[in-house]
Parts: sequence; C-alpha cells; structure tokens
Amino acid sequence: MHPKIFKAMNVKFICSIKRIPNYDLQFSKIGRSIAFSFLPLLFQFCIMVFCVPESKAQFRAALVKTDISPADSQYLVGYGERKSIGIHDRIYHKIVALDDGKTQFFIISSDICLYSPSEYDKVVSRLQKQYGINPLNVWWTVTHTHSAPEVGPPGIYGVYMGNRVQHKIDSAYTLMIEDKLINGIIEARKNLVPARLGVGWGFSQANINRRAVDIDGKASLGLNPDGPVDRRIGLLRIDKLDGSPLALIANYPIHGTVLSDKNLQVSGDAPGIVSEYVEQKIGVPVLFINGAAGNLAPIYSVYPTPAAGHLNQFRVLLGDKILEANKKIFASIDTVKLFAGSLIVETPRKPGLGWSADMAKYTNTTKAGINMVRLPVRFLKINEEVAIWSLPVELFCEISNEVRERSPFPYTFYFGYTNGWFGYLPNASAWEHGGYEVETVSPFTPAAAKDVTESVVAYLQGEMRNPSATKPKGRK
Repeated sequence: MHPKIFKAMNVKFICSIKRIPNYDLQFSKIGRSIAFSFLPLLFQFCIMVFCVPESKAQFRAALVKTDISPADSQYLVGYGERKSIGIHDRIYHKIVALDDGKTQFFIISSDICLYSPSEYDKVVSRLQKQYGINPLNVWWTVTHTHSAPEVGPPGIYGVYMGNRVQHKIDSAYTLMIEDKLINGIIEARKNLVPARLGVGWGFSQANINRRAVDIDGKASLGLNPDGPVDRRIGLLRIDKLDGSPLALIANYPIHGTVLSDKNLQVSGDAPGIVSEYVEQKIGVPVLFINGAAGNLAPIYSVYPTPAAGHLNQFRVLLGDKILEANKKIFASIDTVKLFAGSLIVETPRKPGLGWSADMAKYTNTTKAGINMVRLPVRFLKINEEVAIWSLPVELFCEISNEVRERSPFPYTFYFGYTNGWFGYLPNASAWEHGGYEVETVSPFTPAAAKDVTESVVAYLQGEMRNPSATKPKGRK
C-alpha cells in the first residue's frame, strides 16, 4: 500500500522491516518462495498491531448517592437558633464524576443550607493531599434548604447572624459530612463507565420574586409577582452507552424556604422533594443545583409544616416540568472535552463590616486603605456548547440573566451556593430599596454587580472560547 494512502487514512505506519546484520540467509528458490508467501501476512499483522487510527478518548461518568441524614438532634441553619426533633425526608450528598480522558471533574450537590469557604478549602485540601485531585476540578454546591443541620464553622454567617450561632458546633456531624463526601468522590472515580451526554432547557413557574417593594420604595421579604425572575431549568443528562440513564443534573433558582422556622424536622425542602420524585420516575439520582435564587422564593413560602406549605405540590410545579424537559433531551455526545477555569474578582467590602478569621484569604486591604472582598469565580466548559459558571453567593437573578444573554455559549448555566457562602450579591438597583439582603446579609457594595458581571462576561467571551489565549492582567 502506498504511504500516501496511509496519510489520507490519518493513521501512523510505524512498522518497518530492517535487515538483520551479520545474518545473510541464503534461500533456495523454494525457500525464497515460501518466505515471500508469508510477507503479505506479516504486512497485515503489522497493520493490525501498529497502524491504529488516532481517536479521542471515550467520555466516562459515574454517580454516587450517600445519605447524610443526622442520627441525632442537630442545630438547623437558615432561621433563628433551633434544633431538630426528627426527619421528614432524608438528605443526601449526590456526586457526579466526569472524565474526558484527560480531566476528571466532580460536581457535588448536598442537601444542606450553607457552609463557609474555609470548609470547602479544608475538604479539597484533603482530596489534593491524599488523592492528587486538583481543587479546581471539584465543585461542591448546596441546595440551600433551611431545614438541614449546620456544617463546619459559621464563617461570615456568624458575623451577620452571631445571635444564631451561640452554641457549640457539632464537629462529629461535620466530620461525617466531610468523610462521606470524600469517600463518595473516590468511589465515583472507581465506578467510571463509558457514557454519553445530553443538554437542554426546561421551564417552571415554581418560583417568584420575593422583594416586595412598598409605596415608599422600601423592600422587605414577601412576594412580588411583578419582580424580575428566572424560570429556566438547565438540564445535563448522562446516559450509559446502551441508552439507559446514569444521572440527571437539574439547575433551577429557588430558595429552600417552603418550610419556616417553626418546622423542626430535617428536610431537603422543595429541592429535596423534587429530586426524590424525579429520581423515582427516571430510576437514577438527580442532582438539584440551585441557581441565582438570591431574590427568588418558592411560590409557597415559610409555612410551619410540609402540609401547610403544599410541599408535595412542588413535585408537580417543578418535578413534572423537569421530567417533561428531560424527555426532549437526546444524550448523543460521547466525545466530551472538559475545560475548568477560575478567576478572582476583587470588589469593595461594605464599610464597617467585620470579617471572619477563617476567611482571611478572601479579603485584603488596598494601599488606599479600602477593604476588598476577593470573590472566587469558577468556570466549566463542556465542548463548545455548554458554559457553567459558579459563585459562593446568593446571587440576584438579574445578574445571571444578563450574563446568559451576553454569553457566546448556547447553554450557559449558573450554579449558585458553590464552594462556600459569602451572603447575598444583589444587582446595583436593589441597593436603593434596601431590605434584608442588602442591609443585613451582604458583604458587598453596589459596585459588586458590575464588577462580577463584566469580569464573568469577559471570561466567557475570552478565555472560555480560547483557553490557550493569554490571560488578561489581574486575572487568576
């Protein structure tokens, strides 16, 4: 076969026959005839063994689900100081591992309310030291249910709400959360199987703007049907090669506050109820990833019991909408390339605000004496169609909506409450109306929204589209 034919077939011919020195074999006519008759077979053998077409690695994935429900009474996070007296529905870590042959990436969704960035740093430090896993490739999100136990040190939550954390933190429960998360990641690495990926959009009206503005322009927690909202459901589905589902990731912005502070039972709230319902229907676990829910509440909010809050109705309001959108997804992508990125957005810290010692790496002071917040932003690109970005904040939906509109990627998802919690990050216009999110539970100033939006959009339009390009000054 002519060498040019090999080149056209995009194969590498690395088989060569060399004369063996010092061994001049003299063949008789019969011997030469027999020898030459084997050359075609030898040539075919070389082709089969050495001439292998160049191909991309098969995408692989795995899922692990592990129960993190407490065995005893625990302090619950999200409202005033209170302890649980039982379990309404069980809570979980759900871990998806993605492997493109070069990069392994892990997405964890946990049915808890929030945790300090220092807790994330502690966990990924263990993963890196013990297993060599790059922290950049580990995203730990929470569903933000307000009916789950506290985890780790209070962090800046203790600065905002010190009256809620006067008790001693249960280190045993936190250790259980850490160990089960790490063990789940390692188990997922062992269970990777060839897979395909699908992506799509859905729509649900299970949420509503919660910034009720009075005639004096003052905002308070309530329901605002005319306020900005984001009702898109972002879906990533992972199937095995035989077409059977392996995992579903559902991204939707909604506060986990169907249940109020009067509820003392552990619960995943609406995100947990919806996830378990969809799992029953499709046969595989669902990772619920909250979105920009900073100013978005469930349409039934802060009720004392699951029955009063119509908790089970969210199976219809949101669960059925996820199922409907899932049916339209065809998971056909088996060649996947993952790209993980990050940057630090520095933005002024609210004047007069204290800071938590365990979060020292997330602030600094300029030469002019201005205290800054160092906000970590993470990015994940899947092929050239999907871009996901995340923040450790309760983001107002106007910001993620704008980023999505300006993104060059057809599927742009925002994962909120990821890798820690800094509090609320409102859009600029929210500050003139005041209210709980702006006045009480935010470390930022009105400049933060623009600082984040412009930095994220620039990254999506720049490094995410061309990762090999030189990073702009000041980006990390």
